[in-house]
Amino acid sequence: MDKIKLYFQDSYNELVNKVTWPTWANLQSTTVVVLIGLFVFTLAVFLMDSASKGLMDGVIYKLR
Repeated sequence: MDKIKLYFQDSYNELVNKVTWPTWANLQSTTVVVLIGLFVFTLAVFLMDSASKGLMDGVIYKLR
């Protein structure tokens, strides 16, 4: 039981005294960067999916 108590005390101490938490402005700017990257990635996947669908539709149409 003492090991569990020591574990939680050490975890709390590390979270309070040793971890550097981001500022609100830093958190907001990082979130914006992630959202922009997500949008770009989503757009790229959409374009590749549309292109492959068009290609496959063309191939299937020619085989009929």
